[in-house]
Amino acid sequence: MPRTSNPIDAPTLTLPVSDLRDHIRGDSSAAVTLVEYGDFECPQCGQAYLVLGELMGQIEDQVRLVFRHFPLVQIHRHAELAAESAEAAAAQGQFWEMHGALFENQDALDVSSLVAYARALGLNLPQFELELAEHLHAARVREDFMSGVRSGVNGTPTFFINGKRHKGPWDLQSLTNAIEQQFQGEATTHSRRL
Repeated sequence: MPRTSNPIDAPTLTLPVSDLRDHIRGDSSAAVTLVEYGDFECPQCGQAYLVLGELMGQIEDQVRLVFRHFPLVQIHRHAELAAESAEAAAAQGQFWEMHGALFENQDALDVSSLVAYARALGLNLPQFELELAEHLHAARVREDFMSGVRSGVNGTPTFFINGKRHKGPWDLQSLTNAIEQQFQGEATTHSRRL
């Protein structure tokens, strides 16, 4: 029988989600926020990308999904530059498009491939290439990484649901159940206030 974690001792998200700094998909006023700390070169994150795509396809109007960078540079040599390329795309309003391109092409994350994805997305290539060459977005990637470290993240993917670390499996059914539990908790809290 799987051990269930005690929510009281579960690690919490130390950097609150912000509409101003975070990349958010879904309803920004949703009652449930799902934060992923991920690495574009991590095979498990690639699997999670597919799961989250299906999940958001079903309940995007009820959940806001946040992606934060946690590149494991010791084992994934392209992860950090891939994260920087996602931020360079974000500077041109296309974070989620680049996020998808990176996860769908995890075996090709070298500089020329990143530039090819930027070209396919119609980004301003000179700006994109300059920002990558100068590591303009490295500080942002590092900020995400350090917020993950402070929140107890030590691998990818790691999920937080409404600020509490999700310690269970992250297959579609498990994440859906965990999110539904949050909805039930919100409904109970709301009815108590009435």
